[in-house]
Amino acid sequence: MNAIQEMLKAHPHPAVMGRGVDMGLLSQTASELFDCAQACTACADACVGEDQVQNLKRCIRMCMDCADICEATGRLVSRETESDMRMMRSQLQACATACGICAEECERHASRHEHCRICGESCRRCEQACNKLAGAITM
Repeated sequence: MNAIQEMLKAHPHPAVMGRGVDMGLLSQTASELFDCAQACTACADACVGEDQVQNLKRCIRMCMDCADICEATGRLVSRETESDMRMMRSQLQACATACGICAEECERHASRHEHCRICGESCRRCEQACNKLAGAITM
C-alpha cells in the first residue's frame, strides 16, 4: 500500500468512496497525476538544456502547463472532506485534455529527444487515468 492509499484509507469520512469510486482507482490516478507532473517538469528542464532550445519553446510551455494542472488535480482528488463531484469530474476532464495536448507536443520531438518520449508516455497514462476516474464518478 502506498502513502496515497494509506491516507485515503485513514480519512474519517471518505466522500468519494461513499459515491462508489474505488480507492484503488483513486489512488492510482493520484499517483499517475503526480508522476506526470514530475515527468513534465523534468522534460521542460531537459528541453531548456538542448542545443536547439528555440525549437522546443512550445514543448517547454506545454510541459510546464501540464505539470501545474496535474499537480492541482492530484491535490484535488486527494481531498475527501466536502468534495464536490462536479468540480472533481470537471478538473479531471480538463487535466485529461491538458495531458493529451502535452503528449501530442512531446510525441513530435520523441524521435530526437528521449525525455520527450518518456514524458509523452507519462502524459498518455495520466490522460487515461483521469478519463477513467472521471467516468467512475457518480453524482
